[in-house]
Amino acid sequence: MNFDISIFENRKKKGSPFLAAHRGVCGANIPCNTLLSYKIALEQGADVVEIDVSKSKDGKFYAFHPGMEHVFLKSDRWISQMDSSEVEAMYLVNADSVPTSYKVPKLHEVLALLKDKAYINVDKFWIDVEGISAEIRKAGVEKQVIVKTGTDEKSLADVKKYAPDFMFVPLVRHKDTVTDELISAGVNVIGAEILFDKESDECISDEYIEKMHSKGLLIWANSIIYNEKDVISAHHTDDASLAGSPDIGWGWLIDKKVDFIQTDWLLMLKDYISKRTN
Repeated sequence: MNFDISIFENRKKKGSPFLAAHRGVCGANIPCNTLLSYKIALEQGADVVEIDVSKSKDGKFYAFHPGMEHVFLKSDRWISQMDSSEVEAMYLVNADSVPTSYKVPKLHEVLALLKDKAYINVDKFWIDVEGISAEIRKAGVEKQVIVKTGTDEKSLADVKKYAPDFMFVPLVRHKDTVTDELISAGVNVIGAEILFDKESDECISDEYIEKMHSKGLLIWANSIIYNEKDVISAHHTDDASLAGSPDIGWGWLIDKKVDFIQTDWLLMLKDYISKRTN
């Protein structure tokens, strides 16, 4: 990936959607959001590596999904309730809930690993826009980082104040009401992450996508299933694709001309795209 040219130019050169590895590539004994999971994502050809960020009680940043401590650390306390010394003494568990030798990586370690290698999608940016922005600048990865928040007033105000130059995608559910205003406010909006539970939602309509593309803006879609009760891609998912209907899952999103697909099955999606284009 050439970070000396714009993300729009890189997208045009690629000719197919950017593939975003959700929390790296993990499974079996390798937990998500670990340095090894990110390294595997790079080796499997991820264009984007998605990371989550948590903040300890004493202000240290880690790559970890807030609220999942009970799953991956077997802890009833969130990292936000722990001092950094407590976080760094803990071990992640594997897919069978067995303790591993992997620890929660510090954010600066992750940024150093990914520097100059792939785009970095920073999720949970809204927990501390000012603090995480400072970490990104210190690591020198401003050209690679794509940040996102919801469309609540505080998050957008923080982005305008502390990170207007970072590539930004708002989280848009059903209908986009914010990108034009953010662009007018000087935020470096590169597109929108769309969440939709019905094919009729405005944010996945051909008209909306064509309008965004006409403005030079990109569309981020998700084939991941984080929670089956929270439908975010109208069931055009990894699961549907792997169950034998990739044209209905990944193919449908590609035919919609989205510019990013976030997946938990990077190699399978990569192979499917290769077969479609050959």
